[in-house]
Amino acid sequence: MQSATQERQFWPNRQKRGFLMAIKAKISASTIKNFKIEDKRMNDTEIKGFHARISKSGNICYYFFYRHNGKQCNFLLGRHGNITPVQARDFARLKAGEVATGVDVQTEKREAIEETRRKKLSEFKTFVVDRYYPFLITNNVRTADQIKSVLLNTFEQFGESQLDEITPWAVEKWRKEKREEGCADATLNYYVSTLKGALSRAVDWGFLEAHQLGKVKAYKLDNSRVRYLNQEEEQALLNALRERDQELRDKRASGNEFRRVRHYELLDDLKDKRFADHIEPIVLIAMNTGMRRGEILSLEWKDVDFSLQQILVRGSKAKSGHRRYIPMNAVAVDTMKAWFRQRPSKQYVFVGRNDKPLTEIKRSWETVVEMAGLVDFHFHDLRHHFASKLVMKGVDLNTVRELLGHADLSMTIRYSHLAPEHKAAAVNLL
Repeated sequence: MQSATQERQFWPNRQKRGFLMAIKAKISASTIKNFKIEDKRMNDTEIKGFHARISKSGNICYYFFYRHNGKQCNFLLGRHGNITPVQARDFARLKAGEVATGVDVQTEKREAIEETRRKKLSEFKTFVVDRYYPFLITNNVRTADQIKSVLLNTFEQFGESQLDEITPWAVEKWRKEKREEGCADATLNYYVSTLKGALSRAVDWGFLEAHQLGKVKAYKLDNSRVRYLNQEEEQALLNALRERDQELRDKRASGNEFRRVRHYELLDDLKDKRFADHIEPIVLIAMNTGMRRGEILSLEWKDVDFSLQQILVRGSKAKSGHRRYIPMNAVAVDTMKAWFRQRPSKQYVFVGRNDKPLTEIKRSWETVVEMAGLVDFHFHDLRHHFASKLVMKGVDLNTVRELLGHADLSMTIRYSHLAPEHKAAAVNLL
């Protein structure tokens, strides 16, 4: 058997371009073991085009050289360590057979790689992270982070699935399980709607031929619920806000005393601040403007007009997609001015981390509700409270609709029972 060093093949026409000689031997475990860095290349003596190359760092790779329509092609069979010389030989023999039938194995490999890449992009998690989320951010969608969280966390079980594997049956099964766990129908409708939006974009961009989630019908909701505060409850809420503020001031004072004794850097003193943190001004704005939580948290100072005493809710931040102007009453104006003096942010009224808008107030809100002793009262009910007080003061439903940003009266009509005098006046016309 010829050793790897017994015969060397020279390439005179390539020496001018810096190519050195290549050894010629049967590629096997023994010859590869004796393969030296200075050898550069080993051409197999049995399978034409089958060869191995060794890099300056000593890494060995196996290749199959062939011609297709006069074009020189070099197909990577694999790296030594990942495949053995025997496996590389069998692979080369297989590719030689394909080339003999007219197949361009290099093109076939590129197509396979592209197909793998396409499938990866069509994986639900990859699509959300690499395609959908950057699109939301670029288009300044106010809930981009929230949507991403819903898709990746709420629908975590679909993470490794291909987009076309997210079928109506799979979503219905998921929704049924969540409903049995106690998830509210309105929340489930929001989750499914968010998923539908992502898959619709995937169709638009060519990652998915079509999706059938339109067959997953939204649960019918009872929107007749109107929960508002009576006079005693409203006062209890306001007292709880101030009581919580005082507790935070006392804790800050105690904490700073601890730091002072130990010569630590002191935190901002809250003693002379109107608000201890963000929760009181947020609640006051909600009670006196009827704005949704998302509208308040994404509000920017440029949309607060103190001269005209009104707030602009931009269409991009409104649920309806339409802009509206909300007049500020004395309480809202006073709250906004006090908060601006206390937290003069350049952009957002309520700032969270990294100068981005605040996104979560759940814990603070629940603390206040518990302190106030309120039963079955949610943050969104502050919006009901605002509308209910207006109707009970005699404001017509269409004006209330405009202030709330409802597209039509069908949502506002729920407050009509709070103005019985209008019905009585209509009957008295008889």
